[in-house]
Amino acid sequence: MAEVDVVPTFGSQLKDGFKPANAWVANGIAWLDDIQAFYRERSAIEKEYSAKLNALAKKYFEKKNRKSASLSVGDTPTMTPGSLESASLTTWATHLTTLEARADEHERYGNDLITKVADPLKHMSTRFEELRKRHAEYAEKLEKERDASYAELRKMKGKYDAACQEVESKRKKTETAFDKAKAQSSFQQQVLEMNNVKNTYLIAINVTNKQKEKYYDDYLPEVMDSLQDLSEFRTLRLNGLWTLAAELEAAMLQQGSGQMTHLTQEIARNQPHLDSMMYIRHNMGAFQEPPDKVFEPSPVWHDDGSMVTDETAKVYLRNMLNKSKSQLGELRREADKKRREVEAMKRTKQKIREGTESKDEVVVVSQIFALQEDLHQVERRRLTAEVETSTITSAVGDVTLGAKNHNFKSQTFKIPTNCDLCGERIWGLSAKGFDCRDCGYTCHSKCEMKVPAECPGEQSKEERKKLKQERQEAANALLKPTGPPEHVAELPGLSRSDTTASAASGYAASSQRSMTNTLATSEEAAPEVPTSTRPTSTAASTTTRRRVMAPPPAAYISELPGSTPNGSSSAPEQKAKMLYKFEAGGPGELSVPEGRDLVVLEPDNGSGWVKVRAGYKEGLVPATYIELVTPSAAQALAPQHTGQSGRASIYSTHSTSSVGTTTTTTAGKKKGPAVAPRRGAKKLRYVEALYDYAAQSDAEHSMVEGERFVLIKEDPGDGWAEVEKGGVTKSVPASYLQEVQ
Repeated sequence: MAEVDVVPTFGSQLKDGFKPANAWVANGIAWLDDIQAFYRERSAIEKEYSAKLNALAKKYFEKKNRKSASLSVGDTPTMTPGSLESASLTTWATHLTTLEARADEHERYGNDLITKVADPLKHMSTRFEELRKRHAEYAEKLEKERDASYAELRKMKGKYDAACQEVESKRKKTETAFDKAKAQSSFQQQVLEMNNVKNTYLIAINVTNKQKEKYYDDYLPEVMDSLQDLSEFRTLRLNGLWTLAAELEAAMLQQGSGQMTHLTQEIARNQPHLDSMMYIRHNMGAFQEPPDKVFEPSPVWHDDGSMVTDETAKVYLRNMLNKSKSQLGELRREADKKRREVEAMKRTKQKIREGTESKDEVVVVSQIFALQEDLHQVERRRLTAEVETSTITSAVGDVTLGAKNHNFKSQTFKIPTNCDLCGERIWGLSAKGFDCRDCGYTCHSKCEMKVPAECPGEQSKEERKKLKQERQEAANALLKPTGPPEHVAELPGLSRSDTTASAASGYAASSQRSMTNTLATSEEAAPEVPTSTRPTSTAASTTTRRRVMAPPPAAYISELPGSTPNGSSSAPEQKAKMLYKFEAGGPGELSVPEGRDLVVLEPDNGSGWVKVRAGYKEGLVPATYIELVTPSAAQALAPQHTGQSGRASIYSTHSTSSVGTTTTTTAGKKKGPAVAPRRGAKKLRYVEALYDYAAQSDAEHSMVEGERFVLIKEDPGDGWAEVEKGGVTKSVPASYLQEVQ
């Protein structure tokens, strides 16, 4: 038979151990104060946390209410939402409401910790301490009873010792007493008394031993067992309060879990498209796509929107169509390639969102945008080529069939070379023209699209030289008033019928330019000065001016050096004089002292620099640092006119008088800039005044017909342009200007 385990007790195991056990139980009861202090502090934390949660929810409720409309339907909705909020805002409100509920739960839990745990612990500690004191008092009484029994026994032992001492004293007296019989009788009487005391002492010993046995076997174990029971009952009650505290927290967490479950369900209902749908409903307006752009005739040249399809225009259209068709296939393939790259990167982005790819989504999105930007550039070029092809084909058909296109290559001409189309010199330091690899045809970059597709094919050196001479002769004929060459289609006449619109534009029927060297004048009204942004001047807008027509090109344009077919120069060298000292600051520049005579090799092409020769040295100097010296032959024809750029104009004859008198302007020194212009700067654009104009305010320049300016800002639509004159920028009527090279 298995032995039954018996729970040990204080009374059976701890003999005479009441005081240590009492101290241990007292410590356990005092520990209850620490536990209840813990729950009070925990309650304070829960209440503080609750208050902070409530404050947080209130703060963000206020923020949500302020931004509700803009987050739901935008800043400028076409229909106000009233009290409606978007799905995301509703879900956010559920978040904040749940937070408030959680705060209430923590507040309730904190109060329960005080009322249901901390206060009962305090009461229990007080009650248990009173019970422990009662046990201590009772144990003390038992101990006093035990000690009293010991004291009584000690008294009996003293009486016995005293009786024995008296017997011994009586015995000694019998030996020396006179009356020995009496002494012997007293001795015997004392022995009998001693025996009675001894018996009483022996009885007291037995009584004391029995009382001691009762104390240690019954009374003390009973008190210690009661003390043990008190300690264990304290633990039992403490467990009950601990359980209650845990159940309170579990209830709070369970309530919070339920709230979180509800919140999770609300979040799942927040579909991404709901916000977009609400925004669309409240911002759906009467949108109308901007109309397609249409042809707008010039206010000074009335025309319709039909394409020009004469022979000269067909040359340009054929070249444009050929270039567009040659690019179209490659652009389509490149666009398809770029599109596939974008799609692959978008699939990578989707994998990242699905969690199957570990790349950085920000980097991937940046790559997508970069690829899309490249795709858009290619798409725009492809679309441009397609529209150009379809537009030209629909207007003139496929004019590239049977065409013999030149095999042009971009070229930088290191020796003086003329354009085979227009006959002018090809200027510039880098890739300013083209030449045909097969037949040697040379042209400006701007003339490439005007060259007829009549390449004779690959030619020998002698044949190229012969073709070059023929082309230059035909091109030079363009500069003379003998009509266009045979290989260039004749330009259409610029005459037009008088209409109400043309009469209102301020122009007379047409101007005729004299074909002789004699200056001819004609009556023509100046265009009306725009009044949208300037004060109207009655005199300026109503007074007609007599305009002196310019002589034909042969009378005022000298042939450029090297422009003859064989490349020789028939005109004298252009002389110039250095106005200021210049120190070379880079390769290709030439240091020249002030007053040095120069020979102009290449005039300013708009970059602000002129190539000159000083002695045997050649190089570039700023155009504003030199003054052109007019040849004596030109001075005999007319005085030289100096432009606003600081160098003499190639137009040697210029009349500004409204009554036919010629006003001359001597070439004087212009104050140049303190430093040379920057090499490679933006090319300057020049304009020339078509008519005289008197400034109406300090914000405007006065103009003389034929005067040149630097164009700063074109007409933005208000009829005025900004030009620079003498370093000062002011406004002039845009219709009074024409751009010059």
